[in-house]
Amino acid sequence: MSLDPKRKAYLESLCRQFRIDVIETLHSVQTGHPGGSLSVCEILTAIFFEKARFDAKNPKWPGRDRIVLSKGHAAPMLYRILAELEFFPKEDLKTLRQAGSHLQGHPSPNHTPGIEIPTGPLGFGYSAALGMALAQRMDYPDAYTYAILGDGETNEGIVWEAAMSASKFKADNFITILDNNHVQLDGPSSVIMPMGDIHAKWSAFGYNVIHCNGHDVEDVCDAIDEAKAKKGMPSIIIAETVKGKGVSFMEGNNKWHGSAIDDESYKKAMAELKGGASDA
Repeated sequence: MSLDPKRKAYLESLCRQFRIDVIETLHSVQTGHPGGSLSVCEILTAIFFEKARFDAKNPKWPGRDRIVLSKGHAAPMLYRILAELEFFPKEDLKTLRQAGSHLQGHPSPNHTPGIEIPTGPLGFGYSAALGMALAQRMDYPDAYTYAILGDGETNEGIVWEAAMSASKFKADNFITILDNNHVQLDGPSSVIMPMGDIHAKWSAFGYNVIHCNGHDVEDVCDAIDEAKAKKGMPSIIIAETVKGKGVSFMEGNNKWHGSAIDDESYKKAMAELKGGASDA
């Protein structure tokens, strides 16, 4: 057990609130991606609130850890967390995906503090994150780059090209967390493009492979500690998650990869997330 029980309870309470706020935002703007945002909640919370080194008042501080959300469609959860950490005002969340907003549907670094690179094209963020890690260790050998990768992204060849390079260059400051929610835009990942034994695949590419429960914030923290302790090779944490976690009718349902939330669904979702029974 790595977390103080009070700290763990605090992080869990944050995650509950983040889910409520993300669903509220997505309903209000009638656009965005609820499923992947809900599945990555504890992963991002563990990184930003426990493990990563950064300065929200100085987002470009050279010695910071780099955090790259390669599965860029889950930006609503990333934005909610950045707002909590005061990278920008929480009021800005109301402008999500609107014309002129700095909070676009996929992360963009041009006007959004805390975003390292634009992501969204599948696999692009992952390969760019590796480049960051390799450059970073020349000047800041104690800093880490975290790359959060969607399981659907691993259908892309660019991911495996980066993986080969990470292994070749022994990028032990490069920590990948796979949000393994098993569902992508058009259906179950096992149907769209079966990946087989993913532990064996990543191991064959020269990675230290770790597994965790992606909805247990302490388990995610422990897995990151284990990755940091491994020297001479990159690590990947395969975090088992549920797409749409926390809202029963969204869980495991590819419909909610990127659908607008209607009023009835919103009412049901909020009832569940706030702990009450839905009367809708």
